[in-house]
Amino acid sequence: MKTVNTCGTSHYSPLIPAIKALCEAPSGETLEIIMDNASAFNDLKEYLAEQHIGFREIYDGEQMTVQFTK
Repeated sequence: MKTVNTCGTSHYSPLIPAIKALCEAPSGETLEIIMDNASAFNDLKEYLAEQHIGFREIYDGEQMTVQFTK
């Protein structure tokens, strides 16, 4: 499983490293994206749903995690 932690990202959108990891991952790889930006988290979930990629959401205080297999 590849983990991408975008927490604390302020110079650019946390979606950039998340989508980069998704594009670079081989088919069948499991990804875990950790965010602390609710808007970006919702955008990522919407994108995954549009691509028909099932995912799991985990909420832990200020951190939100989405896990999925490409």
